[in-house]
Amino acid sequence: MRNIMIVIEYDGTAYHGWQRQQGLTTVQQVLEDSIARITSEKVTVIGSGRTDAGVHALNQSAHFITNTSIETRNLLLGINSLLPSDLVIRELEEMNELFHARYDVKSKIYMYQIVNTPIRPALQRSYYWHVRAPLDVQSMEKGLSLLKGKHDFSSFCGKLESGLNCVRTMKEARIEKIGSDLLRIYFEADGFLRHMVRTIVGTLVEVGKGKREPDELLTILQSGERRCAGMTAPPQGLFLMEVRY
Repeated sequence: MRNIMIVIEYDGTAYHGWQRQQGLTTVQQVLEDSIARITSEKVTVIGSGRTDAGVHALNQSAHFITNTSIETRNLLLGINSLLPSDLVIRELEEMNELFHARYDVKSKIYMYQIVNTPIRPALQRSYYWHVRAPLDVQSMEKGLSLLKGKHDFSSFCGKLESGLNCVRTMKEARIEKIGSDLLRIYFEADGFLRHMVRTIVGTLVEVGKGKREPDELLTILQSGERRCAGMTAPPQGLFLMEVRY
């Protein structure tokens, strides 16, 4: 038995998220089907976490157990030869039997892209959220800074499950402005809840538009109520940048 870790890059536009779903094309399903064709065995690919429909990844991590004797380089080349052009395994490495792509994660880094122009661009529209109204980036930065540290992020969770612990530690949260119209918002935390980044971004945009004060981010956190936060930003601006172990 071999425990194989893979690092995957994908454009999420054509996929209904990471997790295998009956009758739908997902990243996990396409990977598992391609690996099965190479190894001649059924495998389960376990990701570091799920990404939603339309969300992209530059370095998603996963692992699978296999009995194949194919050397790692040939295994990488073989699987990639069967994958569609919007999905590729960047790295493939044999790990010790105890490694787990999900449970061993120390932190993840996400990035969200916003194009802030009065007229929508035609190109690259699958990789950012276009916001027409001018945004006050300094106010957004002030609100974002209040999310750093250990908090209960229930207010920013898309769907609360019974017994779910929503306490997470936000290690880094910052905005990078590129040129006059591109914003990149970076988040690093020890874990993320469903729609957490997208709901934070949606709330920050309301701050940037002047519809909320920056200090409201702290009030929202303390409320524990999803209805107190802003809209959920669209998925196409979100990228899983890195998984750290």
